[in-house]
Amino acid sequence: MTTPRPRKDAVRNWQRIVEVGREHVDAGRPLQLNEIARVASVGVATVYRHFPSSEALMEALAQPGLAELIDLGEHALNGREPAGALEEFLVGALQAQAADPALAHVFAASQHEQAATRGDMERLRALLGDLLDRAHAIGEVDPDVTVADLVPLVCGIVHAAALRTGDKAGRAAAVRRYLGVALRGLRPTA
Repeated sequence: MTTPRPRKDAVRNWQRIVEVGREHVDAGRPLQLNEIARVASVGVATVYRHFPSSEALMEALAQPGLAELIDLGEHALNGREPAGALEEFLVGALQAQAADPALAHVFAASQHEQAATRGDMERLRALLGDLLDRAHAIGEVDPDVTVADLVPLVCGIVHAAALRTGDKAGRAAAVRRYLGVALRGLRPTA
C-alpha cells in the first residue's frame, strides 16, 4: 500500500506556518501557535494539525541546522586530526546556535517532541563523543571531560554570547572568544 501524497494546500499551509514561525523566532518573538495562525492566515486547527505544540514547530525550524551540524560533525570526524576536529565541530555548533535561535533553543531543551529531532540530537551526541574520544586518545583533552560536560558548556557559551550582544556578528565574535577560553580549560593539567 502506498502512502497518499499530501494535498497541495496542506503543503502550502505547512510552508507558510514554518515561514511565519521563522520570522517570529528570528525577531525574538515567542512562538504562540494562535498568533502564528493569525499571521500565516490559516486556521488555528491547521497549525495544530501540523504542529501540536510550539516546541514541535521550534524543532521543525531547527531541522535544517541540525542536518548541517551532523554533516559538519561527520566531516570533522573523517577529515581532520583529533584536536582540530573537535575544535572545528565545537566552533561550527556554537556559530550555528548563535546564528539560529531555534537551534539554540533545541540544544538547550531537556527533551524533544519529534522523533526526528531526538534522532538528530542522539547522532550529534555520538559524533561529539567520537570526536572527544579521539582528542582524549592523543592527550589533547583532559580525560575527565565527558560529553555530558560539553553539552551544557556549549549551551552556556551561546547564552553568554547572546547576553553580551544582540547582533549576529557580535554574538559570533563572543562565541569564538568564549570557546577559546573553554578549550584552554579543557586541556589536561600538568
